[in-house]
Amino acid sequence: MKLHELKPAKGATRRRKRVGRGQGSGKGGTATRGTKGAQSRSGYARKLGFEGGQMPIQRRVPKFGFKNPNRIEYQPVNIASLQALSEKIGKNELGLAEIKAAGLADTKDLVKVLGNGELTAALTVTADAFSKTAVSKIEAAGGQAILIGK
Repeated sequence: MKLHELKPAKGATRRRKRVGRGQGSGKGGTATRGTKGAQSRSGYARKLGFEGGQMPIQRRVPKFGFKNPNRIEYQPVNIASLQALSEKIGKNELGLAEIKAAGLADTKDLVKVLGNGELTAALTVTADAFSKTAVSKIEAAGGQAILIGK
């Protein structure tokens, strides 16, 4: 076998369909687009979500729910992760700066401390919001929960 004898496997390549090249080609006239209608014209683009005249799914399915524009969204941080963080950095005072530096929240996030986990150290925690269980666990361990004023 020589380099000039190489060719693709049988059926691997197809000839290009040359449409609109006269009646003798069998694909002249309408160029296989059919007669009349938007799809036969140049520049036709089907609308997004169009289902051939059938009622589109976004109109068949009813709207529901409500998104409150005034909702304040907090990044939750559990007491267990605060305990681990205080052991890691060796501090008993944890503010927003330490929590965000540890990657528990993004820089622009509001932080809410939740009461999941056990707390053994007496921590002074500063955050945007606290759950009732978090406050009770922090105070039970001899710590303090400081709420940042809004």
